[in-house]
Amino acid sequence: MTRGKMDPGPNPFCYRDGILTCEDVAADVIAEAVGTPCYIYAGNEITRNLKAYQDAFRDLPHLVCYALKANPSLAILSHLVRRGAGFDAVSGGEIAKALAAGADPARIVFAGVGKTGEEMHAALVAGIRQFNVESVPELKALDDIACSLGMVAPVALRVNPDVRAQTHRKITTGMAENKFGIDFANILEVWRMAGEMAHIRTQGLALHIGSQILSLEPYRAAFNRTAELVSNLRKQGETVESLDIGGGIGIAYQHEAGLPPAIADFARLVGETLGDLDCELIIEPGRSMIGPAGILIATVLYVKETADRRFLILDAALNDLLRPAMYDAWHDLIPFREADPESRWTPHDVVGPICESSDTFARDRLLPSLSAGDRVAFLHAGAYGASMASEYNCRPLVPEVMVSGDRFSQIRSRPTIEDMIKRESIPDWLSQDPDDPNEEP
Repeated sequence: MTRGKMDPGPNPFCYRDGILTCEDVAADVIAEAVGTPCYIYAGNEITRNLKAYQDAFRDLPHLVCYALKANPSLAILSHLVRRGAGFDAVSGGEIAKALAAGADPARIVFAGVGKTGEEMHAALVAGIRQFNVESVPELKALDDIACSLGMVAPVALRVNPDVRAQTHRKITTGMAENKFGIDFANILEVWRMAGEMAHIRTQGLALHIGSQILSLEPYRAAFNRTAELVSNLRKQGETVESLDIGGGIGIAYQHEAGLPPAIADFARLVGETLGDLDCELIIEPGRSMIGPAGILIATVLYVKETADRRFLILDAALNDLLRPAMYDAWHDLIPFREADPESRWTPHDVVGPICESSDTFARDRLLPSLSAGDRVAFLHAGAYGASMASEYNCRPLVPEVMVSGDRFSQIRSRPTIEDMIKRESIPDWLSQDPDDPNEEP
């Protein structure tokens, strides 16, 4: 169990004079300005993480496409556009969000198993870089839509390499049992089929074996299989120009659990297995770019003690940070005030106010003594935090704040309950007099 120790070396979230700060801004200042719960993102950390990928792959032809699903904040996307990132989208809404942030459509990849006709149409008109096609029915639908527009759709066929990613079963995507991609054994046939379609241009392959991968070995197995497939395609006279190799490496949510591979080591493996194929590489990191750059801050509402448990009840809930309830995920939790090294640490169950037992962030988490009104921060919450949030229990979405040096700005405001109610409507017939004989029973 962690005692809330911070990462060594450069860290956007650290204690200064005993006070938690984000870059050069005290977290208390942000909490007072926008309230809690609230997400805070360190802009300079996002820049560092993107640059780490760009530098690691500098000797290979590549494009780093940030995975919007990790966090589609317009401000974050704009920040990345300015620093040369491309984008990996899995919905028409994500494409629209990237374009609104100023992204070049020629640097947008469209993935996902269930693209609708409307989404395909909009993506073709926008002129995106490529569609990662995941099935024969999708390929045929895309060909029909491109034909109706008099266009040719750029395509990468997503192969399912049937490789176990050694990650949580809910975020494994490269096994034969998963819904993603085309069976490895069928790729040659589907490639030939695509070649006979007048409005499809097959330019490469795509693969994605999962998320939060902490070992290079699953990647090695998947990349070796892919290299063999490229060789077989070329032996049959096919041209393979690009390889979309999916997401990057995982991150260290729980510091005592060990560190993930370095980005440089991941890039070195890519070079060893795929570097001689003369293909442009597309890398789609999301979590590793934004996860460590964000925290969720919360306020202690109550400390409740029973005969055998101590509950730390926060104003944040599973609708704000779903990962612990959905994946049994760990997030390090630290107080705003640095604990005295000699202070006594005791086990707490850290929970939210939602009426479900699954609204639990941590069990038996060692924490210093905390009281109502104290503030805490969940670390590594930048990815799949705000993007998976909901208004369950009629709780408003939490605000988001971006920090740059000694500046901060609210990049998404907290809606009021009135704002939430205004989005809905009541049918006319329900506003009639209940004693009206024409009222439906």
